[in-house]
Amino acid sequence: MAKQEQIESIFRVRFYQGEQIYEIYARSLGQDAMFGFLEVEEIVFGESNLLIVNPEEEKLKAEFDGVMCSYIPLHCVLRIDEVKTEGVGKVLPAPKQGNKVIRPFPAHLYEKKPE
Repeated sequence: MAKQEQIESIFRVRFYQGEQIYEIYARSLGQDAMFGFLEVEEIVFGESNLLIVNPEEEKLKAEFDGVMCSYIPLHCVLRIDEVKTEGVGKVLPAPKQGNKVIRPFPAHLYEKKPE
């Protein structure tokens, strides 16, 4: 039987942080360490030997420098995708209407369902 090539999963995580939307890539996600939080480990950044410097990704590298594990509140998570390769991390402005940031109202995730 031929050996199967084991592909390591990479996850793209988008979440709100203040008035910005962060898009980061990570190799490991979990939810069991702290209730109500997404555990993000092994944050991945693009190739560091490229001649072109991306200021958005450099900002993320500086912010997550030395971070072994980050905990993101579940109500801030917009989307999680499993992707084949990592992309470039981004910090985007949150959508606005006038001078107010538009974001979904967090639903109560843990309420008891009516019987």
